[in-house]
Amino acid sequence: MNTNDMTVFIIDDDPKIRDSLKLIIELDGLSVEGFSDAKTFLEFYQPELRGCAIIDINMPEMNGLQLQTELNNRGFPLPIIFLTGHGNIPLSVKTIKAGASNFLTKPVSRKTLMNSINTALKEGEKQVAEQEENQRCQLLLGSLTEREKEIMPLLIEGLTHKIIAQQLDISHRTVEIHKSNILRKTSSKNLLELAQIVTIGEALYPNTKE
Repeated sequence: MNTNDMTVFIIDDDPKIRDSLKLIIELDGLSVEGFSDAKTFLEFYQPELRGCAIIDINMPEMNGLQLQTELNNRGFPLPIIFLTGHGNIPLSVKTIKAGASNFLTKPVSRKTLMNSINTALKEGEKQVAEQEENQRCQLLLGSLTEREKEIMPLLIEGLTHKIIAQQLDISHRTVEIHKSNILRKTSSKNLLELAQIVTIGEALYPNTKE
């Protein structure tokens, strides 16, 4: 995993905690950005920035849970590690269910912290790759004409060209031409690959067929 363009974002209102974490993390060669509150971080962060966030639970104005909710609402693929001095099991379960990578309590050992960060960074890379694949599939599907979108699910369903032609009141040859165009536009070698693209694209954009 290449971490050169990744950043660990620390959001904690305690400057001593921020400085301590920054020192530990930078010793492993990672870039670090610190923020004293959630609002400042949200004003700075852009979704193209890769890495993970270490967030304190108890902060003024917007706490860590509210920040997690806001990041989720904005669709930002940023793995979160909660680090707090006031943790409990129900709270940790709540944050993990909401998508947090880990929930740690202060004080935390350097080994535990770095293991959690490395895991979060890997999760982030996976999320980015999945998001890019989703967008690629959606772009491919979006290049199809309305008629091609009408024929595509029938092909995937396994209907013969003859049956599709009868259902749509078009010629057998027209179905063949549309099939060829669909496979070419979606960069699919066969109907199995096409079905996979449709599954990914429509999972993210369920109105693709409309």
